[in-house]
Amino acid sequence: MTRDILIGISGGGVLHTDAHVPDVDTQFRMVKESGAFDYFERTPLPGLLDAYKKASQTHGVPLLSGGFFYALGRDEPLLEWHLRIGAECGMRVQNVQVPFRGANGARVTDQQVADFYLWAAELGDRLGVVPCFEVHINMWSERLSRVARVARLVEARGVAFNMTLDHSHVIFKIDNQAELDIEGLREDLAAGLVLQPGKPGNVCAQWIANNWVRHAHARPAVPNNPRNLWAAHPDGSPGRGVQYPFIQPRPGEWHSDWHEAALEPWKDVVRQMFAHHAADPGSRLQQVTVEMIPGIDYGFGHRYSIFDHSVAVAHWLRAEWQRAREID
Repeated sequence: MTRDILIGISGGGVLHTDAHVPDVDTQFRMVKESGAFDYFERTPLPGLLDAYKKASQTHGVPLLSGGFFYALGRDEPLLEWHLRIGAECGMRVQNVQVPFRGANGARVTDQQVADFYLWAAELGDRLGVVPCFEVHINMWSERLSRVARVARLVEARGVAFNMTLDHSHVIFKIDNQAELDIEGLREDLAAGLVLQPGKPGNVCAQWIANNWVRHAHARPAVPNNPRNLWAAHPDGSPGRGVQYPFIQPRPGEWHSDWHEAALEPWKDVVRQMFAHHAADPGSRLQQVTVEMIPGIDYGFGHRYSIFDHSVAVAHWLRAEWQRAREID
């Protein structure tokens, strides 16, 4: 029998717009009443652990994954604490983001990331929570070619490499001239890195085929994704634009033109991931978290309902997973 995939939602996206953030109990109630999700993803902030545990139990929505970011040389104790919280809450995985600079301000090396992974994986094994290192902007993995290098360093030590595939961070860079200048992407493309999911040997397909994908985030994005014109960073620059409405926004809800067909490359990666999981017994994928969120680089200032779009994504994911199972 084909192993099933659970569909969850990021706690950061359980809201309609950033103008109003519901309390914890309301968020869990919204998730339960939607009927669209199997679990909730969030590492509770200090002081909120009991509220999350209570809301999870009250509404019957498990906390199966968490996530945070950790600067090397400073936040190792924080990750250990989060893994212990995860074990207490019954989480399966902890999504891990590692900034490209450590606490000392120096750029982290592949070996440093691999060593951090090995330490985290050993601790996770003891606690029963799997750390999954995420592909993400502003992190070591924004230079996409580094993911395979770090994975091979980890595997050389006899340890499985588990990653979180958030391919929105790949898709939005396609044909995006400003993004091609960040973290050596033009150099990597010249050396043969392929972004487009429809082309052989594309980077997402490689990660999937190597069975590194244990966890996934589903945030719709399109090639050359519009920048977030309704939100700005402290320096005044608009959000980088790593989120695209999944269903057609109503007039005034979105700052740019919307085209459903533009989502096809993003959808194609999901289909590749599901097809692989259905066919390959070595696949370690267990769950996919819908992560439409209101950050500056994402949906801050947008006027469509992030939660309603997340529900639509979840229904689409279930339908695609069912198709993949039937084909297999």
